[in-house]
Amino acid sequence: MKINHKTVNSALYISLSGELDENAAAYAREFLEALFERSAAKKVVMDLSSLTFMDSTGIGVLIGRFKKLKGRGIPVMIANPSKTADKILTLSGLYELMPKIIY
Repeated sequence: MKINHKTVNSALYISLSGELDENAAAYAREFLEALFERSAAKKVVMDLSSLTFMDSTGIGVLIGRFKKLKGRGIPVMIANPSKTADKILTLSGLYELMPKIIY
């Protein structure tokens, strides 16, 4: 799992690449929590175009971060999901919480 990020204007763009599964979940949670604590972003965009695998643990990571940010009034969007990620996100109904955008 590799996580890159940048802030443009008031948006925090996060790119997740590799596998978001049980092995990577703790790292992803800790990294994202620390990033959100330092950020003054008004919205978060999670780019999943380079995600090669995601299981239910990965969905839990995304939902947990969504809930924390929602409590602060910060919307979260999923951008450019890979075919693999898109399938599991569609089946799980996660797009109803975090809308999918393509750019």
